[in-house]
Amino acid sequence: MFFFLSSTMAIKVTKTFRVNPATNSSHNTTNNSLHLPLAFFDLRWIKFHPTERLIFYKLHKHDNSFHSLILPKLEHSLSTVLHHYLPLAGRLRWDPQDPKPHILVLPHDHVTLTVAESDADFSSLSGKGLRPETEIRSLVPELRGDDDSLSVLSLQATLFPNQGFSIGITAHHSAMDGKSMSMFVKSWAHVCKHGTMDLSPCIDRSVINVPTGLEARILEVVSYFSEDKNSLRSLKLPPSGEISPDTVRITLELTRENVGKLKERAKDESTRSHLHLSTFVVANAYLWSCLAKTRGGDADRPVRFMYAADFRNRLGSPVPEGYLGSCVLSVGCFGHRAGVVSGEDGFLNAVEIISDSVRGVGSLDVEALCELYIDGTMRMEPGTQTVSIVGSNRFGLYESDFGWGKPVRCETVSIDRNEAFSMSERRDETGGVEIGLCLKKCEMDLFVSLFQNGLEN
Repeated sequence: MFFFLSSTMAIKVTKTFRVNPATNSSHNTTNNSLHLPLAFFDLRWIKFHPTERLIFYKLHKHDNSFHSLILPKLEHSLSTVLHHYLPLAGRLRWDPQDPKPHILVLPHDHVTLTVAESDADFSSLSGKGLRPETEIRSLVPELRGDDDSLSVLSLQATLFPNQGFSIGITAHHSAMDGKSMSMFVKSWAHVCKHGTMDLSPCIDRSVINVPTGLEARILEVVSYFSEDKNSLRSLKLPPSGEISPDTVRITLELTRENVGKLKERAKDESTRSHLHLSTFVVANAYLWSCLAKTRGGDADRPVRFMYAADFRNRLGSPVPEGYLGSCVLSVGCFGHRAGVVSGEDGFLNAVEIISDSVRGVGSLDVEALCELYIDGTMRMEPGTQTVSIVGSNRFGLYESDFGWGKPVRCETVSIDRNEAFSMSERRDETGGVEIGLCLKKCEMDLFVSLFQNGLEN
C-alpha cells in the first residue's frame, strides 16, 4: 500500500555559487573559450523542455558536515570536472548570420550552483511511495537566460537537516542526452570522491556523420512546430506550466522475475515466432497497456508511443563512448487506437507494436527513421494520447557515489509535463527496471491497481 505525503514543505535558498571551470598552468581562465556548433541530433531538441534529474543522498543522523565539508567538496570537484566538460559552462546562442545554433563558452562563464534547505521529511520524499510532485519539482533549478542566450546547465543542492541532501540537475537537451548527463554526473562524483577524472569526454561534433541536408530538414520541422512563429530563432523554452496540487509521483519496479514472466506470457500468447522480447520491449508494452486502461474513454481514440533511440553505434562509424552531446532520435509508434492496447489482448498487441518498431530501428538508416518520425508527427490526429519513455536501465546513475555512499533514489523530474514514464536500473538488485510516473491522484490509484493486479494474475 502507498501513502500520500501531505504538502507542507518549505524551502529556502541560502546561497548561490558561480562555479567556473578549473584552471591549471597550461589552461588559464582567458583561454576558457569555445564555439561549438550543434550537430544533427542536437537540433531536434532546441525548443524542447530541459532534462531534469534529482539524486538523493542520505546523511548519518546528526551529521552537520554539509556546509563545512560536503558543499566545499561538491563545489571544488564541480570546478574540476567542468574543466573537462567545458561546453556545460557555456550558453546556447543562435546568431542572425548562422544557419543553426551553437554553444558559446566565454572567459569567466560559469555554472550556477544554488544551495537551499528544506524542512520536508527526507525519507518520504526520497522513498518509492506517493509524493506530491510540487515538492519534488522545487528541488531542481531552472536554466538561466532569455530569447537570445540560454545556459545549458544549472544545479541545485538542497539540504534536509539531519537527514540527507539532494542534487538537482537541469540540462538543455541540445547539450547532452540522458547517457551524456549520466556520464557527467558519474565523472563529477568520481572527482569528488577520488580527486581524479575517470573519463574525459569527447566534444567533437564532427563525429556525428549523417547525410548532407538532414540538419536543414530537422530545422524545418523544429520551425514548423515552434509556438512562436514570429521569432523562429528564439531560444525561449516552452512554458513549464503549473503542476496541479493533486499530481503525485510514484516509483514502481519490475523485478527480473516479473520481466521473465512478461516475456513468457508474450511468447505463449503470440502466434509470431520472431518477436524482439527484450526487457525494454516487454516493460514498455506493459506500462503502455496499463496507462491506456487507466485513461479509459473511447476505444477508438488515437494513441501513440514514443521513445528515443541511441545512434552511437548506428552511424557509418561508431561515436566515441565518451561523446558529450545528444545522439538520440525520437522514434514513434504511430497510427494506433486505444482499444488495441487497452483491450483483452492489449499487452500482446503493445509488445508486437514496440517489437516491430525496435526491429525497424535496427534495419533502417537515420535518414529513413527521421522521415518516419516527421511524417508520423505531422499526420498525428488532434487529441492523440502520447505516451513516452525516458531514461534507460543501462545508464548506471546509482553508481554516482560522491564519497557519501550510493544514492538513495534517482528521479527524472521532467516526466511531470506529459504522460511519460522514466526508466532506470534498480538500486538494490540486478535485473528488472525501476519506473517513475506522475499522474493525478485518482488516476494514479487506478494505474497502480492495474499494474499490481496484472503482475499477480
